[in-house]
Amino acid sequence: MSLYKHILFATDFTEHSNEVATKAKQLATINNAELSIVHIVDYIPITDAAYGPIIPYDGDLIEQLMSSAKERLAKLANDLGVAKKNQWLETGSPKLELVRIAKENKVDLIVVGSHGRHGLALLLGSTANGVLHHAKCDVLAVRLKND
Repeated sequence: MSLYKHILFATDFTEHSNEVATKAKQLATINNAELSIVHIVDYIPITDAAYGPIIPYDGDLIEQLMSSAKERLAKLANDLGVAKKNQWLETGSPKLELVRIAKENKVDLIVVGSHGRHGLALLLGSTANGVLHHAKCDVLAVRLKND
């Protein structure tokens, strides 16, 4: 009997992503589960005291980020054997988008990387922490080695 049927691997394309990808793939194999992959391009506004609190990103910058992310996502998905229908590229808040995608696609495990930050970084919150507290399914936070 398998514990999970649909596993969602959330990648941020950092140097540690392969470590998390390996665990997600192993879990999918062990559970004979469907594996999906997602990357969220965080839409963070730029602040400038001279113009007010928020200046939205230039549309061209978002398009460039999305184009680059699409290529990287396709390569990683290919390496993991993830079907095109199970690849998502979104913009927005990573924790909110991950929870939404998991719910909409009946994901029962989200796999994310976590640096286990402390102090100010912990107070500000992290994607892994946000997903853990808002997801309706299980969340595996793979501890990443800090340099």
